[in-house]
Amino acid sequence: MKRPLLAVAAVAALSLTACGTTESAAPAPDASAGRITLTDATGAKVTLDGPATKVVGTEWGVVEDLVSLGVDPVGVADVKGYTTWDEAAPLTGGPKDIGTRGEPSTDTVASLKPDLIVATTDLSSAALKQLRRIAPVLAVKSADASDQIGLMKDNLDLIAEATGTSEQAEKVVEEFDAKLAAGRKALAAAGFAGKKLAFADGYVASNQVSIRPYTGGSLIGAVNEELGLENAWTVEGDKAYGLATTDVEGLTKLGDTEFAYIASDSDGGDPFAEDLAKNSVWTSLPFVKEDRVHRLPEGIWMFGGPASMGAYADAVVDVLTK
Repeated sequence: MKRPLLAVAAVAALSLTACGTTESAAPAPDASAGRITLTDATGAKVTLDGPATKVVGTEWGVVEDLVSLGVDPVGVADVKGYTTWDEAAPLTGGPKDIGTRGEPSTDTVASLKPDLIVATTDLSSAALKQLRRIAPVLAVKSADASDQIGLMKDNLDLIAEATGTSEQAEKVVEEFDAKLAAGRKALAAAGFAGKKLAFADGYVASNQVSIRPYTGGSLIGAVNEELGLENAWTVEGDKAYGLATTDVEGLTKLGDTEFAYIASDSDGGDPFAEDLAKNSVWTSLPFVKEDRVHRLPEGIWMFGGPASMGAYADAVVDVLTK
């Protein structure tokens, strides 16, 4: 499967770092009418003549936020991948593909003449430096296992300040919070309050299925907790994304739990239903034998913003209560 940018380097090592803060104060007063000054997650000052309208996004999470705020980005990294993995905030307006999320094409970005580039701290400092030669760059913190939902909302607010869409950001957050509250109530009514859930994704490498647990420190883990569910994983995740690695034997430690995952038929297939279908360890697991394995709908980006996480909450409630 097409894993998030972090995972290309982190699957084996799981050692991610990010710097700075995404806590954004109100735009600083400026003598020039309409001018906006912000501090991004790298500590850099970002000054705009006014709300940005021609915006490029180098990571799917920030692209989703832009679309949710009503801003159609003129450039998006890996448009095909975004379309496959993030259906919660569909692209409109035919944005230009600027290359990969790890290595956006500076020539392509420059040709779009953006007035703002929104990136994340997963992008290398060298790449950020090159992009800053083209246009102002607003870098948001990629992830923080200590407060994923708070960070997600802070990032949305910061992007909204830069694009003059703070009122829309409030509506997006209100809708997300309402989905969590409704989902928690529905799960409790169905007897799932406090029940364990293990969420994972997987991929095949060298004919072996690698499984990636989303621990309590992950964004999805945080959403599950807000829904009143208990995270079944006992492995430790990384300090940024709250992700870990295991194999099919590692699943034997889960015990009594529901098991959920997301896969893409067009990008990596379904390793749980396909590659593990005849694996004796997998088929012996209690949650497999008891038909408590739930594949969630495609197009829910596991590292997205309120739109994706709201879609995820709806999907989890649906599969557990149907």
